[in-house]
Amino acid sequence: MMRPDGIYRACVEATSAFMRGAGFRDAVIGLSGGIDSSLVAVIASDALGAEHVHGVLLPGPYSTPHSVTDAEELARNLGMQTMTMPITGAYEAFASAFAQGAGEALSGLASENTQARCRMVALMALSNAYGWLMLNTGNKSEAAMGYSTLYGDTAGAFAPIGGLYKTQVYELCAWRNAAALEAGEVAPIPRHAIEKPPSAELSPGQSDEASLGVDYAILDAILMGLVERGESAGDVAALGFPEEQVAAIQARYAANAFKRALEPPYPQAPFYG
Repeated sequence: MMRPDGIYRACVEATSAFMRGAGFRDAVIGLSGGIDSSLVAVIASDALGAEHVHGVLLPGPYSTPHSVTDAEELARNLGMQTMTMPITGAYEAFASAFAQGAGEALSGLASENTQARCRMVALMALSNAYGWLMLNTGNKSEAAMGYSTLYGDTAGAFAPIGGLYKTQVYELCAWRNAAALEAGEVAPIPRHAIEKPPSAELSPGQSDEASLGVDYAILDAILMGLVERGESAGDVAALGFPEEQVAAIQARYAANAFKRALEPPYPQAPFYG
């Protein structure tokens, strides 16, 4: 497997090349205060220059205060421009229209996905208005499991970390911060963004790992076997994972092929070996 510095450089170079090839100088990114959007913002800033990266804070009905403060700290560290566009009003308007048309309240998964799509509409409006290319902030672990919203957080023209598993995202954040400190610079990614439990904040107290039903470390180890090494479920289970857990992840991976087909392109580098 490539070292973190090599993976990071590959992501930066691929992002820069895609932007140039598409004829864009500026990118727009939704900043959630989480680790994925933080790493994408840093990669984009290194690829394009922070003055060409526009971060948008999109707090919704269940956003925590730190989703804003962590995003603002990241932007200050990078010297990025930001704006805040709350989606609560847009979401409530759609929920009201839904209730009138469907005769029942918008709830559950439909409510969660509608919030993600409200964010996408805001980002794409900015992209169209100012000629900024929208970057996707998803990772490979979530794409594998279909843990994403079609036409919501799957949107974007390019996904700088779309080829990285979640555990690799953590590794690259740690490496990039360490490299900055070694160079006498400010570590760009806030400590809290790295240490807090990842959450899409689409429902009260929501946790990504709880929603997935498995810790990312275990999920990624199983996916590495099934997807990257092409091993059978039995071979992966023989490494010490419960057979039913491996089978469930394999089944979910297969069932979400249709969603992965709609994910944006991402760096095609030999990240695994």
